Amino acid sequence: MEFSTIWLFVIAAATLLIIPGPAVFYIMARSIDQGKKAGLVSVFGVSLGGSVHVLAGAIGVSAILMTSATAFNIVKYLGTAYLIYLGCKTLLSTSDRTTSAIPKAPRKKLQKIFYESAFVEVMNPKTALFFLAFFPQFISPSAGSVTVQFLLLGTIFIILAFISDGLYAVLAASIRKRIKVSSNLQNRITGYLYIVLGVFSAFASPSKT
Repeated sequence: MEFSTIWLFVIAAATLLIIPGPAVFYIMARSIDQGKKAGLVSVFGVSLGGSVHVLAGAIGVSAILMTSATAFNIVKYLGTAYLIYLGCKTLLSTSDRTTSAIPKAPRKKLQKIFYESAFVEVMNPKTALFFLAFFPQFISPSAGSVTVQFLLLGTIFIILAFISDGLYAVLAASIRKRIKVSSNLQNRITGYLYIVLGVFSAFASPSKT
């Protein structure tokens, strides 16, 4: 893969990770309720779950490419449309109320927290759909093995997410109090980010065969 393509992917992924999602709120809840160690254990669990989706996605995308190059390109365009759809759906779900973004998390053993975090992430279909929609935008069959490219992008994403989630865990542990955010503002920012990423990935897609 070209360095410029990888760099564009890093920028896009980092931009997405700026806005915390459900997994981040879960991690922060653990940190606030049980301390930094519990939060970081949750980060490891979520990262493991994400890695499972990366492996599954790499196999799936490669299988699609083996079917036909046209099918692969269709997946790319559907991925762009899906990202824009997510953005529009998120914007339409905005509300004016201010709520606690972090749910109350009952205390649990660290081992149980790890397995629970991994299981929840593995069973989250939205993660799988996002990877299948987002990663192919930066993959080109002419650049070599699609499986290797998907795994490379997946590894980069997991590392960036691990760093981002870890920072949120440490921050939440240092605050040690419930954090109030405007759900309206959060949804608007997230929605616009999805739309921008969809348009961005459409123009950033490497040349196709």
